[in-house]
Amino acid sequence: MPKINIQIRETNSKDFNDIMVVEEQAFGYVKEAKLTADLLRDQTAEPVLSLLAFHDKKPIGHILFTRVYINEMNTTQPFFHILAPLAVIPEYQKQGVGGLLINEGLKRLKEMGSEMVFVLGHMDYYPKFGFIPDAKKLGFSAPYPIPAEYANAWMVQSLNPEGFVIGKGNVICAVELNKPEHWRE
Repeated sequence: MPKINIQIRETNSKDFNDIMVVEEQAFGYVKEAKLTADLLRDQTAEPVLSLLAFHDKKPIGHILFTRVYINEMNTTQPFFHILAPLAVIPEYQKQGVGGLLINEGLKRLKEMGSEMVFVLGHMDYYPKFGFIPDAKKLGFSAPYPIPAEYANAWMVQSLNPEGFVIGKGNVICAVELNKPEHWRE
C-alpha cells in the first residue's frame, strides 16, 4: 500500500490532456498515449472504464479498460473487458499506485456487470491482483498468437461467481486494439 495519499476517480472529457501526459511520461514515448486516445474515441470499445490517480491534485496514473468480445462483435454478449494500458509516471512507480488503479478498476467493472477481464502483461505483476496466467489454457485465445514463451503473459480474471463457464473462444478487442502491432513484443 502506498505511503502517499492517492485519490482515484473516473475520467471525463476535460481530463484528456492529463491522460496523455501520464501515458507519455509513464512509457517515455507516445505509442501508448496514441493507443489510449484512439481507444477513448473507439465506439467498439464501449463501455470503457477510464480512471485517473492523483497525488495532491497532480495526475500520476491512468488505467483503461475497454470492451472485448468472444468469437464475434455481438453487442448482446455479456460484458468482457481488457486492461490496456496501465500507466504510472516514473517518480510514482513502485509505490502501489498501479495496484490501487487495478483494484479500483476491477471493483468498478464488477459493479458495471463485467464478467471477465483480460490483460497481456507482466507475468509476475498481474497475478498479484487475481489474474490467471495463460488464458488460452482456460479456453480464451488472444486476438493474435502469443509465442509459447510468453503464454503466461496472456491472462484472465473472472468477475462472476460462476468462473470461466461462459463465452470461451477467441477474444476480439475493440477495433483500435485489435491490430497486430499491439500484440507484438
